[in-house]
Amino acid sequence: QVQLVESGGGLVQPGGSLRLSCAASGSIVRIYSMAWYRQAPGKQREVVAYINNDGSTNYADSVKGRFIISRDDAKNAVYLQLNSLKSEDTAVYYCSASVTTTGGGFNDYWGQGTQVTVSS
Repeated sequence: QVQLVESGGGLVQPGGSLRLSCAASGSIVRIYSMAWYRQAPGKQREVVAYINNDGSTNYADSVKGRFIISRDDAKNAVYLQLNSLKSEDTAVYYCSASVTTTGGGFNDYWGQGTQVTVSS
């Protein structure tokens, strides 16, 4: 079993910044890609950003130039720096990771989510 725990969400004014963190633990052999998703009320979950194990990154068009994804393999962690926040960024943010486990599996795992609310 692999557990992902997000933190860092909260209430921020438009134009402000937040830093989200996600730490993975459990029966991890290797983590491949890690990603951040978000789900706004009444909307489907969407990809925000992901980072591969070679360090390459990809971003949704809506957040390019504003958000930065990074990872710390020593800590099994992924981070998302959210800058120049807009009201439309309001959502529950989830981290995910593609992981091989000691049981021989290769699956995507998800955190419980952290709420980001952008409002004046």
